[in-house]
Amino acid sequence: ACICEKNKRVSNCRMDGGRCRCDSIGSGISVDCTTLTSKCLLMKAEVMGSKSGRREKPKDAFEDTDGLYDPDCENSGAFKAKQCNGTTCWCVNTAGVRRTDKHDADLKCSQLVRTMWIVIEMKHAERNTPLNAESLKKFFTDAITSRYQLDGRYITNVLYENPYITIDLKQNSSSKSLGDVDIADVAYYFEKDVKGQSIFHNSAGLNVSIDNEPLKFEKTVVYYVDEIAPEFTMKSFAPGLIAVIVVVVVAIVAAIVVLVLTRRRKGKYVKAEVKEMNEMHRGLNA
Repeated sequence: ACICEKNKRVSNCRMDGGRCRCDSIGSGISVDCTTLTSKCLLMKAEVMGSKSGRREKPKDAFEDTDGLYDPDCENSGAFKAKQCNGTTCWCVNTAGVRRTDKHDADLKCSQLVRTMWIVIEMKHAERNTPLNAESLKKFFTDAITSRYQLDGRYITNVLYENPYITIDLKQNSSSKSLGDVDIADVAYYFEKDVKGQSIFHNSAGLNVSIDNEPLKFEKTVVYYVDEIAPEFTMKSFAPGLIAVIVVVVVAIVAAIVVLVLTRRRKGKYVKAEVKEMNEMHRGLNA
């Protein structure tokens, strides 16, 4: 038996060829514990964990499952291009993020589109003085290369705009070498660490300390950029956004109508004024 240091969502751990290998919960697929587990297998294990027969939650309690679904994974651990929930299906990128509208089961996803750029944006808690940008950049670069085993050449930027910290990870299909961890997996581990939901065995998360000062975060958002643009239509916009668009269009139409009516009235007034002047001239001439 052995301990999978980089993934606690596993079972049946054993030594194999000098390496600790375990079965990923939910899929049973064997994973190598010396490197990061793929995001697809981690999501599948998380869904299975939330379905396990543990103590019932209080009546009105709910779980933050935004973006979480039970994915179909390849034996390699990669996401299948087409994902479904019952009769509803959609296409995903290599990060498992939906990139099309939702359709019925007849949907065709011809390829798994690569996520080549991931932007991690964090907002730190309010503080009296700004952080040292160079110290911050060094901390996150060192942490990502050592803790998540990502080659430093894929970390293209660590930007500090008080109170926002933005980390850019770029890795297209041609630059990714055999054995390199995937930026989608790194971002998933990182996000869980920052939110105190670490996937690592016996870890509370990433201890962020800049110049020996602990740093707390209020918000973390991850954005994905694919090699091929996503295929969303207006149907996928939130109802609130559509309502705003409708209100703006109605306001523009109303403004045009008022302008036209005002000009017409002005025209009638000018014509009436000219008519009265002509009658006065005729009266004087008589």
